[in-house]
Amino acid sequence: MADRFAAAADALSKMDSDSSSLTTPILDVLPVTGASISTLGDFLGSETVAASDTLAARIDEMQFDLGEGPCWDALRSGSPVLAPDLGRVKRWPAFSEAISSQRVGSLFAFPLIIGPLRIGALDLYAVQPMELGSENAKRSEVFASIVSRHVLRRALGGSEGIEPDDLVPNSRRIIHQATGFVIAQLGVSAEDAHLLIQGQAFSQGRSMREVAQDVIERRLTWELSDNSIEEER
Repeated sequence: MADRFAAAADALSKMDSDSSSLTTPILDVLPVTGASISTLGDFLGSETVAASDTLAARIDEMQFDLGEGPCWDALRSGSPVLAPDLGRVKRWPAFSEAISSQRVGSLFAFPLIIGPLRIGALDLYAVQPMELGSENAKRSEVFASIVSRHVLRRALGGSEGIEPDDLVPNSRRIIHQATGFVIAQLGVSAEDAHLLIQGQAFSQGRSMREVAQDVIERRLTWELSDNSIEEER
């Protein structure tokens, strides 16, 4: 099973960020019926990026329309939300009533997070009530982390920043230096550090050079806290 998971994670990492099949490697490993990937909130808006089937897409749609459900709680808390027996859950009254007519017994939501940016959720559902289990929950968190990068790259659309001055050589040196700072702070790869700076610039409508300068001058730092990344100012 460990080999299957590693192969699935590797396949997911190598997929195109615009691929509609992002859920396929996930369902090859996890014992659930379906999955969806969505953006949520003001940063990227609410949209289903990928869904394994029409019911998975419908679950997203109901949560978007009602403004409640496990994906919203996962986004707000930055932590997984597990509902192994959806019929017993009382905290989402409108969503619970809406979903009661669908063949969904359990629902699990994992937040999509890049640094301080909470951008969406990975939702998993099963037709029968079931426990996901700690091992599969950990695997789901890894999948969500990989998917987060795909979703943010898709939103950025290949843009390298907000302002034209990001393209000048001096700006590139500043961004490269700031990337090194983020690597040192968080122990992440150079690609993830660059993506974090890029996403921060996108979210604030600023240039990467401006955000990079804040990082270098320590006006903007991040630190790891309980396995998540938090922003400090």
